This record gives sequence, structure tokens and C-alpha cells, in this order.
Amino acid sequence: MPDIVLTRRLALVGLGASALAACGKTGSGGGAAGAMPDDMSLGNPKAKVTVVEYASVSCPVCGRWYRDNWDTFKAKYVDTGKIHFIYREMLVGGTDEMAAAASGFLLARCAGAGNYFKVVDAIYNDQTALFADPRGTLLNVAKSMGMTEAQFDSCTRDSASLDALTKRVQANAAKDNISATPTFVINGKALEAGYQPLSAIEAAIAAAGG
Repeated sequence: MPDIVLTRRLALVGLGASALAACGKTGSGGGAAGAMPDDMSLGNPKAKVTVVEYASVSCPVCGRWYRDNWDTFKAKYVDTGKIHFIYREMLVGGTDEMAAAASGFLLARCAGAGNYFKVVDAIYNDQTALFADPRGTLLNVAKSMGMTEAQFDSCTRDSASLDALTKRVQANAAKDNISATPTFVINGKALEAGYQPLSAIEAAIAAAGG
């Protein structure tokens, strides 16, 4: 079951089911290129092309895109320094889905900047288990990062960290007009929200000069 404390906290800060449209629903975004405070990123910050992904670790469409495309995308564009990749955390769906995602994002940040994307990777690759047993699945990820159960509980129930996460989500959603996940924004130009084949993203990167 989702963490009851976290679910209640999400309700109190106003991130109910209406905060964002359902994962994968068609939407549009404005999207500004360049990193913002508290962004998590990979690749070359000085690259000509910046790719921003708005996503949630509890979004099935985001998980599908990640499992289908991430390794190829990362090897071709991130590892080679051709792009600056920025991952922006979003919370979508009902409170249970948002609680699972929030716990996952809090865990990723507690694990440290060097482990952030390792945690995201582990969650996406075990997303079916996340839906069945959010706490157990995330606890296993935490232990794989060297954290104890007590550290995991302290991390995922930290009020200040949760407040900071929800403020980032709300500010980014409002600023960039993000209504669904995943949404990719390439040099400030948003692609249609939802699953995008890698070929479409590659075309947009090429059009941006990458």
C-alpha cells in the first residue's frame, strides 16, 4: 500500500488528482531550454541542444518510453556530449500514484546526485512491482543504494523535502504549461505530450542543430 503519511501530505499541499492530466494524455508545453535550480541533468551543459523531459516514475507511459529508448538515447546523445539532458519530476494521476512517485523522487535525491539516475533507472525497470508494492519496491531500491530501512523512512517522510518537491512540480507545470507526461521539450520547443518514438525525438534534435 502507498505510504499513508505521504498520501495525506500530498492532499494537504493541494496535489490532488486534478493537479495534472493523466499520464500519457495529449497536451502541450511551452518549455524553456536551460537548467533551473534543483534540476537533475546529464550530458554536456554547454551543448547546443538541451532536451528536457517532464516525467513521473509512476507514469506507465514514461516507464515504457524509458525501457524502450533510454539506453539507445543515452549512448547516442548524452554520453557523447551532443545534448544536455534535464529530467524534471512531475506527479500525475491519483493520490496513490502520486505518493509512489513522490517517494521515488525523494529517495532518488536522498541517494545523492551521483546515484539519482540509478534510482530512477531501478524504479522504471521494476515499475510493475512499484504498482503492486510501492513501499517494498522502493525499500529494495534504497537498500541497493546502501540505505537502511530507517534512513529510507526518514527520507520519504521528510516534510521539507516533500514541500520542495511539490513546489517544483507546481511551478514547472505552470511555467511550461505541462499537462501530461512524458513531455519532451527540445531547445524550448515542446513535442506533443505522450509516448514519442525515438525517431521523432531524433528529428527534433537534428532540427535544433544537434
